[in-house]
Amino acid sequence: MTTYRESGVDIDAGDEFVERIKPLVRSTFRPEVLTDLGGFGGLFGFQAKKYQDPVLVSGTDGVGTKLKIAFMMDKHDTVGIDLVAMCVNDIAVSGAEPLFFLDYFATGKLSVSTAQDVVKGIADGCRQAGCALIGGETAEMPSFYPDGEYDLAGFAVGAVDRPKIIDGKTIQPGDAVIGLASSGLHSNGYSLVRRVFFDKAKLTVQSRLPELDRPLGEVLLTPTRIYAKQILTLAQEFPIKGLAHITGGGITENLPRVFPEGVGARIFRGRWTVPPIFNALARLGEVPREEMYRVFNMGIGLILVVPPASAQAVLARAASLGDQGWQIGEIVAAGPDQPLVTYVD
Repeated sequence: MTTYRESGVDIDAGDEFVERIKPLVRSTFRPEVLTDLGGFGGLFGFQAKKYQDPVLVSGTDGVGTKLKIAFMMDKHDTVGIDLVAMCVNDIAVSGAEPLFFLDYFATGKLSVSTAQDVVKGIADGCRQAGCALIGGETAEMPSFYPDGEYDLAGFAVGAVDRPKIIDGKTIQPGDAVIGLASSGLHSNGYSLVRRVFFDKAKLTVQSRLPELDRPLGEVLLTPTRIYAKQILTLAQEFPIKGLAHITGGGITENLPRVFPEGVGARIFRGRWTVPPIFNALARLGEVPREEMYRVFNMGIGLILVVPPASAQAVLARAASLGDQGWQIGEIVAAGPDQPLVTYVD
């Protein structure tokens, strides 16, 4: 007799996992959630009456090779925060309130304790963003993944009133460019990070560098900052013209995604504090400066474009919400053959 367990899939472990994560999932529920964990689909009672002309905004993403650091550290309770952050920040920059989230966890052999830690982080991220974790999928796929490893993907849905969509269309020369601090590398560029620190410099996750106040692995696992609630508050109180989530591609590639035709940005590099992990990475890898700014966020996780008269008030309000910020640049006119982001030292 051949069983599914003999093939590498343990249904009992999967059942135990579901029971363990139920309290974590329920801790994220909003009043609109209509189903408990375990159904075929997650039901969410969308309150359309809250909106004049509701528009749904969706986003999906993963954590990338930052997961390799979690495997090296055998620490799995923060990458779920990264997963949520990468999705909800993307939809929040449209002015959308994140409503609900779904996750996909795939592994070769299910470790209930590891998977539970991952979901603990996802639930934490959902609470930070104010959205409900209403479903997910756990896939045990023998021989598909190396032992002890897994992959993550997430999907978020939010809503915004059509008149309140933040799309950058009114951005014009003279507007102020405000940057809010990142918590570090966030969840981008880790293929280069691993090559520099572990392949080239031959460091370990326990290594201590003169720039860092903690072991390298702890710094690399710092969760991505979630900006969703702050964005909603700032958008209600100030005329935010454009928002950019600074992910892979850095300011160089991400800020122009919200520009209308004919404008660019002048960014003053000395106006904000670059976290020391970036300096260590550039030093040990001999990574060119322009490459650093094109790959990493360099300490700026979110950019807001606002009228110049509102800049200082926005910075003060962001600080009261827990986000350090700086006026890092200005919007300028840009022709078709000019770079959309230029840096000034």
